[in-house]
Amino acid sequence: MTDGIWQVEVDGARRLAVGPTDGGPQRLLAPEVRLAAALGAGGSGLDELLRAPGGAVPAGARTLAPVDRQPVWAAGVTFERSRDGRLEESGGADYYTKVYAADRPELFFKSLPGDVRGPDAAVTIRPESTWNVAEPELAVVVDARGRIAGYLLGNDVCSRDIEGENPLYLPQAKVYDGSCALGPCLVPRSRVPEVSTLEISLTVAHDGEVRYTDRVPLSRMRRTVEELVEWLVRALRFPDGVVLLTGTSIVPPSDFSLAAGDLVTVAAPGLGTLVNPVVVLR
Repeated sequence: MTDGIWQVEVDGARRLAVGPTDGGPQRLLAPEVRLAAALGAGGSGLDELLRAPGGAVPAGARTLAPVDRQPVWAAGVTFERSRDGRLEESGGADYYTKVYAADRPELFFKSLPGDVRGPDAAVTIRPESTWNVAEPELAVVVDARGRIAGYLLGNDVCSRDIEGENPLYLPQAKVYDGSCALGPCLVPRSRVPEVSTLEISLTVAHDGEVRYTDRVPLSRMRRTVEELVEWLVRALRFPDGVVLLTGTSIVPPSDFSLAAGDLVTVAAPGLGTLVNPVVVLR
């Protein structure tokens, strides 16, 4: 069983912990152990955190998104199905075809670390949007030197009708309170098999009944994870590290939209399961 690095809230303070990706946090690390230090210049990295000493995680500890100072960026149109979905929502605009085939990928800012939702926390849909989807994605943890340190799961919630109306509305379709979830934990790169061998899945249920489900192998990604990271850090510095969502290959049909009360589950072998309820942003 693979161990990951979790973040929990204990007595009102954020603490790192270690535990199985499918079993939850079990070993609480010292208060001074911080993710930003591990990913910063000269940091020891995520593998060292797995070996750090600690004690039992107290009962009642709440699991949080496993980030502290790391902003979240995202890549778009990295899968053929994502390209087709963008063409559909925009009425056939050819700039999505062009960016899919171009050398330079689409990269955009997604979330400040304080706005990221963790396991079991609610993600939101905009009240004025009528076409909302969850986008399950492999997320890459990158250190201050631009090296891939680990992986986790992400949910890039999107208002497809707003994005499709005009490409300049992408920030409003993608960046708002509760539009990003990460978790359940960070898994060091050394503990994850070649990402192209992984399969990611999405399930949306309501009152226990499945409304939508699909799974896709990450081998269908047109660009490599290394390529996306290289473009991101080419002209930006991240002194505390950064998280990059690498794009979704799962795009529900046009007659499907998230609704309040839905339960979204994103999963991948070795990375665990990220579950978030859906509410309307108020």
